[in-house]
Amino acid sequence: MRFAFIGAEKAAFPVRRLCRTLQVSRAGFYAWHTRPPAPRAQADERLGLEIAAIHAESRQRYGSPRVHAELADRGCRTSRKRVARLMRGRGLAARRRRRFRVTTHSRHPFPIAPNVLARQFERAGPDQAWVTDITYIPTGEGWLYLAVIVDLCSRFAVGWAISERVTDDLTLAALGMALARRRPAAGLVHHSDRGSQYASGDYQRLLAQHGFVCSMSRRGDCWDNAVAESFFATVKVELVHDAAWATRAAASTELFDYLELFYNGQRRHSALGYLSPRAFERRREQAALAT
Repeated sequence: MRFAFIGAEKAAFPVRRLCRTLQVSRAGFYAWHTRPPAPRAQADERLGLEIAAIHAESRQRYGSPRVHAELADRGCRTSRKRVARLMRGRGLAARRRRRFRVTTHSRHPFPIAPNVLARQFERAGPDQAWVTDITYIPTGEGWLYLAVIVDLCSRFAVGWAISERVTDDLTLAALGMALARRRPAAGLVHHSDRGSQYASGDYQRLLAQHGFVCSMSRRGDCWDNAVAESFFATVKVELVHDAAWATRAAASTELFDYLELFYNGQRRHSALGYLSPRAFERRREQAALAT
C-alpha cells in the first residue's frame, strides 16, 4: 500500500522524500514499480473495463447485480462480490431514488371499486393482471404527464401515453395501446389507484366492454399499488432526475426510447431472474412450444 501511495503521489512530491517519510527504500519502490502486475490484478483490470463498459451502456442505471447478470449473459463467469468490489474501486454505482409528486385526485363523484388485487403481485402468466398509475415529468415548457400499464407477470410496460394534462384521455390512450398490443381475455384484473382518471365513466365502460375486473387501492395506501409505484421510481432514477428537457417533445422522444427500447427490451429485472421483460416473455413462449 505504501508503494502504491508513492506511485500515485510521485508527480507532486520527490520520490526520495516520499520514501523517507514512509520509511521504505527507493530501491524497493523502483523494484515494485517495474514489476509486472500479478495475473489476478491483470484479470481484475480486464474485468473492470468490461464492467465500466456495461455501466456506461446502461447510462449509469445498473448496480452490481444487473452488471453481474449482464456479464453472465455475455459468457463471463465471476462472482457478484467481485463485480461489486471492482465497481466500488472505479466509483461506479446505480442511480439513487428520490421522492416524487403524487398525481392522484380521488375526490370525485365516481364509484370506487374494491381492492380485488389485494397485493397479490405474483401471477402465473402474462395478461392475468395489469397495474397502472400516472406520474409527472418536468420540462422547460411545463409538466408532461405519463400514464403506464404494467403486466404483473413479466413487468412488461404493455401500454403508455403522455399528455400535458391529467385527464381520462391520458389513461384511455394508455389502455388503448395495451388492448391493441396484447388483446387479453376477459377476467383480467386491472388495478389502479382511486383517481378520477380511472374511475370515470368512459374508462370504466371500456374495462367492462372487455370483461376486465376492476380493482382499486384503498384510500391513502400506496402499497396496494406497489409495483406501479416501483416502476415510476425506476423511471425517475434512471431517466428523469438527471434530465433537463427544454421541450415536451424532447422528453417524449427519450421516454419512448427508455420505455420501448431500454425498459421493455434490455433492462434486467430482479423479479425476473435478471432478464428483461421481453426476454422473459420470449423464454416463456419458447418453453410453451417445447412442451
